Amino acid sequence: LGSPQQKPKRLHLLVDVSGSMYRFNGVDGRLERSMEAVCMVMEAFENYEHKFKYDVSGHSGDSFNIELIRNDKIPRDNKRRLEILKTMHAHSQFCMSGDYTLEATEHAIREIAKEEADEYFVIVLSDANLERYGIPPARFAQALTINPQVNAFALFIGSLGDQAERLQRTLPAGRSFVAMDTKHIPQILQQIFTSTLLSSA
Repeated sequence: LGSPQQKPKRLHLLVDVSGSMYRFNGVDGRLERSMEAVCMVMEAFENYEHKFKYDVSGHSGDSFNIELIRNDKIPRDNKRRLEILKTMHAHSQFCMSGDYTLEATEHAIREIAKEEADEYFVIVLSDANLERYGIPPARFAQALTINPQVNAFALFIGSLGDQAERLQRTLPAGRSFVAMDTKHIPQILQQIFTSTLLSSA
């Protein structure tokens, strides 16, 4: 499908490690789901480095760019993977409150496009808690679409009430997904990667 792949595809997974992830984990398991998603990505791309280069970074009230995995330092074993998950957990437990979703999204999109790649993906894992910080959905939609070359998506893995569904309705069609159950995440990731293949074919 499409032309043969010349260069690796680039993926940046942006995870929410803010205080609300830790605080509301008991309500809907959002932090666990986020950690499981990162674990899935680490396992799924093992031995595919020639086809896919990926980075994982976090954002919280402390910073919009918390490095978790760099594409030239991919965790090769379970011990290293566990360290990354522990870092995510500890950070969300002790970080300042605040929200850098917009800055983190725009930064990830700008940075990834600087490298030569076959295709660019940025996936933002979020708990849909933007309202609390006065961030209008339209502003988040704008952040996701600042570079048409980069396929950027939001994956909401936590929600108080119907927060995530409401937010999803206001974002551009096909750019956001809601996964309140971890088992839906692999299907969603697959959907993201195939949707761009089909649209560019």
